[in-house]
Amino acid sequence: MMKFRFRRQGTDPQREKIKQELFAFNKTVEHGFPHQPSALAFDPKLQLMAIGTKSGAIKIYGAPGVEFTGLHKDTTAVTQIHFLPGQGRLLSLLDDNTIHLWEILSIINVPNFLSLSATRVTVLLLLKSCDLLCVGTEGGGVYFLEVPSLSLKDNQTLLPEDYRCGKSLGPVEALQEHPQQSGKILIGYSRGLVVLWDLSTRLAEQLFLGKQQLESLVWERSGNLFVCSHNDGGYSVWAVTSGNTCNHQPVSSTIPYGPFPCKAISKILWRTTQAGSPVLLYSGGMPRASYGDRHCLTIQQDKDHVTLDFTSRVIDFFTVHSVEQEREFDEPSALVVLLEEELVVIDLQTPGWPSMPTPYLAPLHSSAITCSCHISSVPPKLWERLVNAGKAQQRLFSKLVYTCHEDGTVRFWDASGVALTPLYKLSTANVFHTDCDPSDDPQDPSNDPDMQQEEEEWPPFRKVGCFDPYSDDPRLGIQKISLCKYSNKLVVAGTAGQVIVLGLSDERSDHLVDVSVVDLLYDREGFTWKGHDRLEPRSKPAPFPRWHCMPSRRTQSCDLIVCTLHPNDSLAMEGPLSRVKSLKKSLRQSFRRIRKSRVSGKKRTITTPTSKVQEANAALAEQEEVAPVQRRIEPRSADDSLSGVVRCVCFADTFLRDGTHHGPTLWAGTNSGSVYAYALEVPGVGSGRVCERGGASESSVCVEAVLGKEIQLMHRAPVVSICVLDGRGKPLPDPYEASQDLAIAPDMTNAHSVLIASEEQLKVFSLPKVSAKTKFKLTAHEGCRVRKVAMVVFSSTAQEDYSEHTLVCLTNLGDMHLFSIPALRPQVRYDCIRKEDISGIASCVFTKNGQGFYLISPSEYERFSLSAKVLTEPLCFVQLDRPLEPTSTRGPPSGLHGNHSVCPTRLSYPKPPSTAGNCGCCGDQQAFHLGLGH
Repeated sequence: MMKFRFRRQGTDPQREKIKQELFAFNKTVEHGFPHQPSALAFDPKLQLMAIGTKSGAIKIYGAPGVEFTGLHKDTTAVTQIHFLPGQGRLLSLLDDNTIHLWEILSIINVPNFLSLSATRVTVLLLLKSCDLLCVGTEGGGVYFLEVPSLSLKDNQTLLPEDYRCGKSLGPVEALQEHPQQSGKILIGYSRGLVVLWDLSTRLAEQLFLGKQQLESLVWERSGNLFVCSHNDGGYSVWAVTSGNTCNHQPVSSTIPYGPFPCKAISKILWRTTQAGSPVLLYSGGMPRASYGDRHCLTIQQDKDHVTLDFTSRVIDFFTVHSVEQEREFDEPSALVVLLEEELVVIDLQTPGWPSMPTPYLAPLHSSAITCSCHISSVPPKLWERLVNAGKAQQRLFSKLVYTCHEDGTVRFWDASGVALTPLYKLSTANVFHTDCDPSDDPQDPSNDPDMQQEEEEWPPFRKVGCFDPYSDDPRLGIQKISLCKYSNKLVVAGTAGQVIVLGLSDERSDHLVDVSVVDLLYDREGFTWKGHDRLEPRSKPAPFPRWHCMPSRRTQSCDLIVCTLHPNDSLAMEGPLSRVKSLKKSLRQSFRRIRKSRVSGKKRTITTPTSKVQEANAALAEQEEVAPVQRRIEPRSADDSLSGVVRCVCFADTFLRDGTHHGPTLWAGTNSGSVYAYALEVPGVGSGRVCERGGASESSVCVEAVLGKEIQLMHRAPVVSICVLDGRGKPLPDPYEASQDLAIAPDMTNAHSVLIASEEQLKVFSLPKVSAKTKFKLTAHEGCRVRKVAMVVFSSTAQEDYSEHTLVCLTNLGDMHLFSIPALRPQVRYDCIRKEDISGIASCVFTKNGQGFYLISPSEYERFSLSAKVLTEPLCFVQLDRPLEPTSTRGPPSGLHGNHSVCPTRLSYPKPPSTAGNCGCCGDQQAFHLGLGH
């Protein structure tokens, strides 16, 4: 009989069908700013923008919700991108000297391009006809390729032998086609020579002999002038006149930030306006000695002059302006600047050229992310308040993501769709005195109005952008956060031990913050603190736009419990941990210090059924039948470091004393596999007693906690999660949701159970007897450990009223395991995150409906879905007479693509447009304008 002990049951076809209707793993969209951008392009006809990265990715952005992503086969930096206007195609040049032609579905590679020239490609120019690509090289040659075949036209090769002037011309730095006469291009060489070349006659019409090293050049709209920038920080304006084959002198030459040596102007644009004065835009040109480390872009028009000062390097920029041939002027409306860490948009039509908020691509990492949370089904009132607060801040039924940062800010984002849109930024730094507080440093020159005025005179700097790589004070970093979406209360905990309770308000307020100090070290003599010093609150009223601080002791409807570690138990506070100082004693001492006035009061004791717990654990450990997919776990030593650290906490209204009386309880799990359950005595309003906190007598309502149960897992693996299940085996809903009929009330008639997830296994115990019901040893032969656990509701795609509560586990190997509850039967397993991506695994956040987020770079979240029904994907909307209902489809395995919706009459992936401007789905000429949201 022993040989049949581990025989698995056959697969149930009906259950497999249900699983397909419930579970499906998809990586849907990437939120945030592309990591390490390296190239930029814009299609004015389709209103699409492309960003290339150093990792070989190309990201296409249109209207909010329209996104495409393409990956080159090799991880090579994208150096240039060029759109084929109106065709949904683009060309990319990589750092390995290869050129790629992208379409909606396919990629055409030219692996043999290196045989055309022994030198590196420096610049590309796609002619307006889109049938010829000009390629400039480091050796000074210019080659011509036919598009889309990318085949070389031998008879069109241009080698500048006739006008070398006795010396090498250097690499080709710029190629620009004449704005009015097709087939005529400007060729700019590094040594300063510029050639106007006629492709039809294959002759040089005019030569412009510059004296400085050339960086870039641009045509004026009429074609009568062109402007070139140089490495000495200056620019020159040249006139194009007939009959003059060789021009030695420019119309004008200017070094705007001279006369001292300046850095090169890497790129320059000249845009004409109906008002008369052109708009001149250029990057760089700063004086080397004074501002050589600044990342700047200058805008000039007549007497108006501003120097945009950024905190990261300028990659590229373009203007949104009129491109119609019949228009006389450019009339630029906006400037788009791609920086190394963010995207900045400047309004060129409003006086003063202010910045414009972007609907997406806001830098998530404006300050380093320390933690993040997700809230689904946000109440309309809270959503409206946040939106209004955000509008007021900018002076200008959903999902909400809020991120916490190193500089003490909390940023709220609209995560309802593909575009992660910033809503509101809350700063906690104004509550405290920080190390870099200007008011504390009288020697700071920024406090001197005269010094400020002198600095602002020249150059006219203006700080632009929100990326700030430096934190004013490391103590401001936020480590934990919790938002109650019904009471609009926000609790923020920081690195230095500060806990702030805020309430959302409709109006701005300036008020003093009430402070309560809890000293956990008062009974430790001779103790040396090695952590951060605590932050000191400001003595003056602090400004709170739309938020106000609320002391927890005065909020009778909101109780705040902070679980900390006793100094004797902390390895960071000198000396190793002692197992004698268990969490039980630490929690008891913490509660006793808070209620010192209750020492002489009546004490209630509950006998801990330690023997029954030990018997249950021993019975589980002695079981010989171990499933083939599991392995036996070796017990850990009781002397492990940090064994008394609280790993997780859980509040639940359940049965702890007996099977007939239920009440509020607190569960705490530790690093040593211990779980402590406390019965909470919560007095009613007005029945509180007098407590002494920090040695000061203050009137407050106190919560009494009495130890009720203690569970010790035999293998002492750290406890990752604790969840109490009701009589139906479902997780207890939020008490407020249940009381307001916003969730199904829990079953309080049948026996409850508690699910405890450690790093190595899952266990379900019955309540209140705490007897083992079932378990699953998740640890595999590879030695994986559970890192994240969540309770998720999965809805069926076939039955509207059918759903299942499922336990989702993320391991340190990056895979997802789904289990049914309370039976703990394995359902499916998915490979989600690379096991080498430690940051991604640590940052993973689950939603209640089966989606999730994790950081794939310091500035990007990857969004994924484990649900077959709930997906948030990029959408390609097709404008129809009737409203379009999005229908998710799967994209091809490679090439430039995005998972998006198409015409409801064709449930297939869109084909590349056969003609410029036509939709690949239905052929509608107006439907393919992705940038306009069609």
